[in-house]
Amino acid sequence: QLKLVESGGGSVQNGGSLRLSCATPAYTYRRYTMGWFRQVPGKEREGVASIFKNGVTAYIEDVKGRFTISHDNVKNTLDLQMNNLKPEDTARYYCAADAGSFTAYCRGLHCASNWGQGTQVTVSS
Repeated sequence: QLKLVESGGGSVQNGGSLRLSCATPAYTYRRYTMGWFRQVPGKEREGVASIFKNGVTAYIEDVKGRFTISHDNVKNTLDLQMNNLKPEDTARYYCAADAGSFTAYCRGLHCASNWGQGTQVTVSS
């Protein structure tokens, strides 16, 4: 089981920016597909962005052009830069990793075998 620890959540106004980070063991990016998911109470956890072992990225349509997923291979983090945030982006955001693969459009806990505890993002209008 990988230890994944998210940070960087917070409260911003409509149009603001946040950068989420997920601390991972060294070289996780070489062996695991990784991604960010989000969940609001009463709804299924949904994928937001993913990055494969070869560095190819994928995003759901709602965040394309606004969010960027990346590895920092020096700091051993998985990052999500979120710009032009909207109130509908409000959710708890989770870092995920799996030795197999999953897409940004995956939904549910079955998508990955390793999860962080999450970090809250709140966007006010």
